[in-house]
Parts: sequence; structure tokens; C-alpha cells
Amino acid sequence: MDRIGLTHRHYVRVIYAQTDRMNAVYYTRYYEYFESARSALLRSVGVPYADMESAGYLLPVVESHCRYHRAATFEDILIIETFIGELPKVKLRLDYTVLRAGETDPIATGYTVHSFVDAKFKPVRAPRQFIDALRSHAGETIDEEPPPL
Repeated sequence: MDRIGLTHRHYVRVIYAQTDRMNAVYYTRYYEYFESARSALLRSVGVPYADMESAGYLLPVVESHCRYHRAATFEDILIIETFIGELPKVKLRLDYTVLRAGETDPIATGYTVHSFVDAKFKPVRAPRQFIDALRSHAGETIDEEPPPL
């Protein structure tokens, strides 16, 4: 596989509805943060997920993992760093690090693996447009505008 080394930083503010009775972000919300960050990355490199679907490609999650290091709480601003290490062939792996703004110790880390499939869920190779878009951002760190503090 070809190394790509693309990093994207996506920001979210924790809302009250995302926390549990202990004032911590409920564990399943991290997968929503991963999804939000993944969609933002695709938009930022010029291949929004909706365009991929319109072209007949789907990217279902076939594997996922999340490790929780410490709690995020209401009103925290979180940075979700998404990293693509290698250009995909049939599967795409994205690694995530969730940080509290202004801190360097991770709150959570994880990954998702996606398979490129057609509308009938038959595995296909990653589309050339997708590969070219990632390749054009190789080695970059794309940083979104953070929300106001």
C-alpha cells in the first residue's frame, strides 16, 4: 500500500444530551464523533460522502474499536483528529484521537475500517477520484476552524 499520512482536525462542543448521569460523554457518542470527523475529512478533500453515494459507492463500517482513556464532559470542546495512513485499495482504515482543546493527553482513541462496495454491496476497488483526492493531500494536516470558546 502507498503511504498517505493525511491528518484532519474536526471540532465539536459537547452538548448536555451527549452526557450520562455521571456528566461524562456517553461511550457510544464517540462513534458519532468519529463519523462526524470522517464526513468532514471527506468534504475537506473534495469527495463528500453524498457524492460517493451518487456515484454508486458505499463505505460501510466493517470493523471498529474505541478505547476510552478519560472522560469528556458537558461544554468541553473536543478535537477529533482523523488520520489516514495508507491509500485504500478495497478497504479504508481511519484512526482517531479525541483530545480536549488545549490538552495533549487523549480522551479516546480508536479506528474504523470501511469496505468500498457498490449498491449491491459487492466489494469494489476504491474509486480513482477518491484515491486522487487523498493523494493530492498527502502529508497534510487539515485543520478546521474551531468553534468559539
